[in-house]
Amino acid sequence: MQKRARVIYNPTSGREVLKQSMIDILNILEQAGFEASAYATTPKPNSAQNEARRAAKNGFDLIVAAGGDGTINEVVNGIADLHFRPMMAIIPAGTTNDYARALKIPREDPVAAAKVILKNQRIKMDIGKASENYFINIAAGGLLTELTYDVPSNMKSIFGYLAYLVKGAELLPQVKPVDMDIEYDGEHFRGKASMFFLALTNSIGGFEQIVPDASLDDGRFTLIIVKASNLVSLLHLMVKALNGNHINDPRIIYRKPKKVRVNPVNDRVMVNIDGEYGGDAPMDFKNLHKHIEMFANLDKIPDDAYNLTEPKVSKAEENFIKQVKKLPEDGEPKETEPE
Repeated sequence: MQKRARVIYNPTSGREVLKQSMIDILNILEQAGFEASAYATTPKPNSAQNEARRAAKNGFDLIVAAGGDGTINEVVNGIADLHFRPMMAIIPAGTTNDYARALKIPREDPVAAAKVILKNQRIKMDIGKASENYFINIAAGGLLTELTYDVPSNMKSIFGYLAYLVKGAELLPQVKPVDMDIEYDGEHFRGKASMFFLALTNSIGGFEQIVPDASLDDGRFTLIIVKASNLVSLLHLMVKALNGNHINDPRIIYRKPKKVRVNPVNDRVMVNIDGEYGGDAPMDFKNLHKHIEMFANLDKIPDDAYNLTEPKVSKAEENFIKQVKKLPEDGEPKETEPE
């Protein structure tokens, strides 16, 4: 019996480039041995999630999530709790495309991304479970992450958002540490922190050095608790993170737990899951080890995914570093030398 593949694509992603490339993508799937068909998502809630669940229950062997990280998240949520879970592939067409970045999938060319399937290289990926929801890349909480809900979607990457904050001085007083209570694999943090991250890959908001030692299938999260007390201190930490030098900073707790529980103390703790609001603490997080089999560019991952010695810094990031270095960590402006 011939294998079947279902492409679930967001027709509005990437300036409609997916729609224009769909015939080529389906042809590539046919070359890979699949009887292929496509489904365009609609504005209705959970459109991709519902279609992924339907396709899985109807015995499709492969689901291709084509769109941004939100589309991938929905597809994973549609199949994660099923006994039979089809293989997955991704064709990125969003803004940041963290998941594609981690799997070394071409991010600018949907047809090139589809051709990765022809290589037949697969990895059984860890995913996260947050209460009853699933996530593929990151869960986070704290006042800084809460502010992102009011930021335009094109600024929602961590780098874009922090650059936005540098210019938006009116938001600076809002970035303060909150009391957090976080339990993780027998350890317990209780104190003030600006934010926490639970990461599954090495790419967060386009940064590939925040989790420089990430593993995609080790059954563990990377937990980062940021104890920095003001925005300027956070920005200096981000400069360190661009070079992978933040792990041993005293303002950081960096651990590799399998399970995490976040409890509220005095303030509401909103949790951001894969870039969207995912509920409030208390919340339990569990790593589901090797839960979904994913097509990936495996021969590219060992070469450059976790390069700790020479991280690649873009021009935009270089400008960001220059901006931040002008800010003293006490938040007071530096005096300029007279000319």
